[in-house]
Amino acid sequence: MLNINNRKIQNFKNNKRGLYSLYLLLLMLVFTLPAEFIANDKPLLIKYDNNLYYPIIKNYAETVFGGDFETTADYKDSFVTDLIKEKGWIVWPLIPFNHQTVNYNLDVPAPSPPSFENILGTDDQARDVLARLIYGFRISILFGFLLTFFSSIIGITFGAIQGYLGGLTDLLGQRFIEIWAGMPVLYLLIIVGSIITPSFWILLILLLLFSWMSLVGVVRAEFLRARNFDYVKAAKCLGMSNYRIIIKHLLPNAMVATITYLPFILAASVTTLTSLDFLGFGLPPGSASLGELLNQGKNNLQAPWLGITGFISISILLSLLVFIGEAFRDAFDPRKIN
Repeated sequence: MLNINNRKIQNFKNNKRGLYSLYLLLLMLVFTLPAEFIANDKPLLIKYDNNLYYPIIKNYAETVFGGDFETTADYKDSFVTDLIKEKGWIVWPLIPFNHQTVNYNLDVPAPSPPSFENILGTDDQARDVLARLIYGFRISILFGFLLTFFSSIIGITFGAIQGYLGGLTDLLGQRFIEIWAGMPVLYLLIIVGSIITPSFWILLILLLLFSWMSLVGVVRAEFLRARNFDYVKAAKCLGMSNYRIIIKHLLPNAMVATITYLPFILAASVTTLTSLDFLGFGLPPGSASLGELLNQGKNNLQAPWLGITGFISISILLSLLVFIGEAFRDAFDPRKIN
């Protein structure tokens, strides 16, 4: 078993394009997951009057730094920053904007072109594009991972039950999937979106209702093929329960084909969220997302940096996921393991 696993790992490494894509995707995740510490309009650390403050974690009133108001300090206000610098110093994040920060100091009307202050420019609401890209990438990839994870659990379970039991259970299960797969998903999302404002979790649940079917066919076929093998019959004769047979003997074989599909399902999940955000039926208005960035580019053709940024970022993300999927396919290819 150890030798087979080593061969799988080596086969994955031999696909250099997939290996480097995995490294690059992990690097992007490391950079975007702590987005609040990378792009934020609140300082990371403030030293004022020999005391340390952490505005990125805790809110402080303006009066703490010698101001006049009891409201939360606005660190983009030059009056507040001057008060702090009189008795201390400020450490800002790499990008001093979050995904909702409006830059009121633009020299040109929004959307403004790339500049030293806003590296990728601003959108039509004067929000920093790079900050929104970082937050949008994080939302997209986390949404894709969660949707892939939960849909895989449901799909594998459903396919395993169908394939192992067969007969009437398999027949009824297939008819149900055919009917359920024929539902107009986009129309249903539009109807729901007109009634309520979909949040991250509501959107995840709605898409999960239909995305779990992608793995059912693969798992069902593997279970139908393997359930009549001699070692499965022997396990039944020895009194092993159906649950243990599925988990211990059949599921590991089915997972070989299933794992190769997961990166492609992840790419499809990200694409679905991007499409819904582009059409205006995705995350709530104002949320940072790659689809919203593309929509900004469509609505502001005079600002090509918006469309170019959205297109390049989505192309890179989906290409990385596809290349990683190809590497996984090579790793689990039985012709290359033996």
